[in-house]
Amino acid sequence: MNNQPLVFERVYKAPIERVWRAITDKNEMKEWYFDLKEFKLEVGFQFEFMGCGKDESIKFVHKCEITEIIPGEKLTYSWRYDGYPGNSFVTFQLVKQDVNSTLLRLTHVGLETFPMDTLHFAQNNFVEGWNKILGTDLTNYLSKTE
Repeated sequence: MNNQPLVFERVYKAPIERVWRAITDKNEMKEWYFDLKEFKLEVGFQFEFMGCGKDESIKFVHKCEITEIIPGEKLTYSWRYDGYPGNSFVTFQLVKQDVNSTLLRLTHVGLETFPMDTLHFAQNNFVEGWNKILGTDLTNYLSKTE
């Protein structure tokens, strides 16, 4: 795997404050992202969630720690898997397009640090996952909530 970051951009028909709330409020995140037991918007806060790979029968504990917050604009956290080497970072950046639309740019770096001897950590799985999460799940969530 190369060490190029994955970058995804989506424009949502929602004000920046609305998108920020969707990516930082635990109760909203469970509707489109993952159901987190705890989530606090503070640097150093550690959280985890269960997720599956492409093969739904295999579950992974995702362990994360918030590393950067710029309120209303940027959220970065580490992303690793319990029991596996490697650590990556996910950054959500929001840019106001106009009063009712927001550009979300997600960058995922460090995927090359995960084990390459298993297909579960293949780059195309991350591409498919983020495309579904951002392109379908978050889009649908924001379109039905205000």
